[in-house]
Amino acid sequence: MSSAGGDAILIAAQAGRALAEAARRAGLRPYVADLFGDEDTRALSAGYRRVPGRFGSGPGGRAVRDALDALAAEAGGAPLGLVLGSGFEGAPGLMAALAGRHRLLGAAPACVAALKDPLALAALCARLGLPHPEIRLAPVADPSGWLDKAAGASGGGHVRPAAPGRLAPGRYLQRRVPGAPRSLALLADGHRIQVLGATEQWTAPTPRHPFRYAGALAPGALDPGALADGVREAAATALAALAAATGLRGLASADLMVDGPDWWLLEVNPRPGATLDVLDRRATPLLRRHVEAALGRLSPLDPDPPGAAASEIVYAARTIPASPALPRDGVADRPPPGSRIPAGAPVCTVRAADADAGAARRALTTRAEAVRAVLAGPGTVHPSRIATGPRLQGDTP
Repeated sequence: MSSAGGDAILIAAQAGRALAEAARRAGLRPYVADLFGDEDTRALSAGYRRVPGRFGSGPGGRAVRDALDALAAEAGGAPLGLVLGSGFEGAPGLMAALAGRHRLLGAAPACVAALKDPLALAALCARLGLPHPEIRLAPVADPSGWLDKAAGASGGGHVRPAAPGRLAPGRYLQRRVPGAPRSLALLADGHRIQVLGATEQWTAPTPRHPFRYAGALAPGALDPGALADGVREAAATALAALAAATGLRGLASADLMVDGPDWWLLEVNPRPGATLDVLDRRATPLLRRHVEAALGRLSPLDPDPPGAAASEIVYAARTIPASPALPRDGVADRPPPGSRIPAGAPVCTVRAADADAGAARRALTTRAEAVRAVLAGPGTVHPSRIATGPRLQGDTP
């Protein structure tokens, strides 16, 4: 894994810290463009540019293009390639433009377009015989059994119960299905897949965003698996067919709803996602595996890591005019002290690992409450205390 640019790798994502940390674990020098500029992202990066706005075809797209060009020049020589995280699912044109300037290490723009277009994915699932909830692009007579989603979005915040009336541009309906949300992480080389593991998710609901993603848990060897063996095998077989049909490459994940022996594929995230924090624990660094898979190579996986790991996003329940310095132990994506954080925006990520799932979740809760206490200030109870949300049908970042 070297090139004329040595061990430099370009990264672009809405939040680049997890990928930058994974790159360092893989022995690479990350040059990162993202939207937040968190303290630890900057500290991990060999080079950094903050990009204003959102990725897309307008100013945000030009800004990320220019930022990556500048970072590539700063890295010297030719970097190993470009890894894209969240934020590009709805911008295949921007992905194609970036792929024309840097070697893309991951799913190709055409693959992402096929997997993130609701109609295309539904048609592909029907052709391959994959269980997938019915979708509609027009209102239905009784919306109570449907969800309203944005095409090409991520993070669950865009998902809401369907309501009577016209659909807004870029949105579609997906029929509700019963069960608990699970995610199956995989590596793909364009033809075959390797299953990395299954994770559990939970939500941080608000009245406006009832399906907002909160966190994920990777169970340990002492815990029941996140998926029953029969469901895991069936889903893996289905995803192998999907990956072969689309030429999927690199690290990806599939969001499922699981109800006993029954399951449905909700979404495919053709990129490294929010579960990177809880999955990158094997002896061989996961980003190294991602690069190899993107280049068409799958090597045998190391044994599953011992113990369980969990991560959770702490959101601001009210506007924070100036963020205080946050604890460092188990706290990532730390905003620079003094940052203004709008109500509802993510503040940071807390992480914990322990011998089993219960212990990891308890440690995670303790760390999240410690962060909320700091945000609240001494002697106050901060309203950002949020209960674990119900098991709802959304998607993950």
